[in-house]
Amino acid sequence: MSALGAFTFVLHSHLPYARLAGRWPHGEEWIHEAASETYIPLLNALYDLRDEGIEYRITIGVTPVLAEQLADPDVLDNLGEYLDDKIARAKQDVLRFRGDEEPVGVTREDAEEGDLPPVDRAAVSEALERSTAGDAALDDEDAEADDLLAPPEPKPWWVGHEHLEYLAGFYQRYFEHIKDSFDRRFNRDLLGALKQLQDEGYIEITTSAATHGYLPLLGRDSAIRGQLEAGTQSYRRFFGRDPRGIWLPECAYRPAYYDPSGAIRPGIEGFLRREGLQVFFAETHMITGGAPVGVAAGEAIGPYGEIKRRYLIPMSAKPAPTQPLTTFHPYYVSDTTSGTHADEHSGVAVIGRNNETGQRVWSADWGYPGDFDYREFHRKDGVSGMQYWRVTGAKVDLGDKDFYHPDWAENKVRMHAQDFAALVERILEARTASGEGYGIIASNYDTELFGHWWFEGVDWLKQVLRHLAKSPKVDLVTASGYIEAHPPQQVIHLPEGSWGAGGNHFTWDNNDTHWMWTPIHEAERRMEQLANTYKTRYDDEAYRGVLNQAARELLLLESSDWPFLVTTGQARQYAIQRFSQHLERFNDLADSVERGQPDGVLAARLWERDRLFPDIDYRWWATR
Repeated sequence: MSALGAFTFVLHSHLPYARLAGRWPHGEEWIHEAASETYIPLLNALYDLRDEGIEYRITIGVTPVLAEQLADPDVLDNLGEYLDDKIARAKQDVLRFRGDEEPVGVTREDAEEGDLPPVDRAAVSEALERSTAGDAALDDEDAEADDLLAPPEPKPWWVGHEHLEYLAGFYQRYFEHIKDSFDRRFNRDLLGALKQLQDEGYIEITTSAATHGYLPLLGRDSAIRGQLEAGTQSYRRFFGRDPRGIWLPECAYRPAYYDPSGAIRPGIEGFLRREGLQVFFAETHMITGGAPVGVAAGEAIGPYGEIKRRYLIPMSAKPAPTQPLTTFHPYYVSDTTSGTHADEHSGVAVIGRNNETGQRVWSADWGYPGDFDYREFHRKDGVSGMQYWRVTGAKVDLGDKDFYHPDWAENKVRMHAQDFAALVERILEARTASGEGYGIIASNYDTELFGHWWFEGVDWLKQVLRHLAKSPKVDLVTASGYIEAHPPQQVIHLPEGSWGAGGNHFTWDNNDTHWMWTPIHEAERRMEQLANTYKTRYDDEAYRGVLNQAARELLLLESSDWPFLVTTGQARQYAIQRFSQHLERFNDLADSVERGQPDGVLAARLWERDRLFPDIDYRWWATR
């Protein structure tokens, strides 16, 4: 039988720029954690499926700023050290639970922040070898002598705890496998491993704005162009081809509008078309209308919750579609710069996130990751930082969590993978029965949700792909592959919005973060002016080096991560510090150029610190 419809996972991989920018809890160890818990396990899963002969397809986005870090030699060396440390800590725990190691611990709260005591890797490995050998061959004479000794002091409760020793060994084997995959299977080239899967047709790698800049709130067209051109150029360098799809940062889109001076600011679709990008993704409510759902559901209180713009196509004047819009079909986005006469599409398609499949994972109330048998993310051991507990219950305090049982979790992974695959088939059957024809289900998530937040999530993905690849009812596809095979049949005027709380820009522009946008917009204006003034001085190495570094600092300043971290409170002071550093560096570089004395020494020092976007061109910011 022919398939009833298509399905793709759309995974968005992104982390803030943290190369050599501090260690845990905020800094480069963000990358090490995500690589060891998500990126390397995901690559293992995808290569395993390929080696099994499974004809799967999946869409995976990698932001340019993440790609730059995953290719950086210092980051990769530090990742190797991180994995060695994890292996040593797991071995130390094996000894501790046997009673062969005196623990030096911290409070549970400090452990959850990653503030752990150091570990001597060589000494721990030697001690574990001695302990294992001793367990295998106890000397009869020593055993008899032990009977003559005085009764020993009471041991801590964890000594002799066989399940904890088993769990410590479980983590030892886990991290040894990840380290072996990193070193030998992928030769420390994670981007190269992704590229190979794309070249072989299994995955599509999508791009994003260079540093995940929040495009609708950037103040100048040149700033949007700079983010997109730096991002697509980075993509070409790593993957050897032009990107076809893009994950807009935070799924944030806006149509064309009149700025306060009456000038037209083009819609985001126009910038994407100029970069040759064919498809992007939108949150459910932006396609179907109505209240935000899933990730975008939430309350927004404050003066920045609503979008106030004078659109070229007033949203209230939008022509009603002949049929209700659905995330089951892609649409061409209208060329909103043409105003109410925008009969032609922009050539750029949009695919909406399917909410029914998304909620199976995203929902805090009944999503799979909250199952009581899955590993608890938030509780960590005070000596090693290992996570030895399971979710246990919906309202169970962290201190009352039960121990994790990997075999229980494996059983739930099987059940939930089967449930999800059956859900996809039921949705396609229902769409067919209602006469909607062949369409696509796009199930969109942050990649780091799998493995890092939901420890078992990568195994779940692997099993779902295996199930769906074998289903006669489902075609597994990539996003742009689907668009090429099934071009959109309808043009829509997409409204402004995002997948942030409330479905708008509140998370990034609110009472706590509004102050950040004035210096961003001033830096953007200044960068554009410098690019215009010195665009003919590109061959002058002194000016080129300083202006290119100024452009890098501007991109890093514009990162959506800084206001996000301030709003959520996850790393408020760290985000403010990083934002302020990049602003100061940009201004120092710009000052030197405006004085006619470009500071090449400063630019070189900052390049060594940043080392990203080596082929950047400050002329991208010139007025066009």
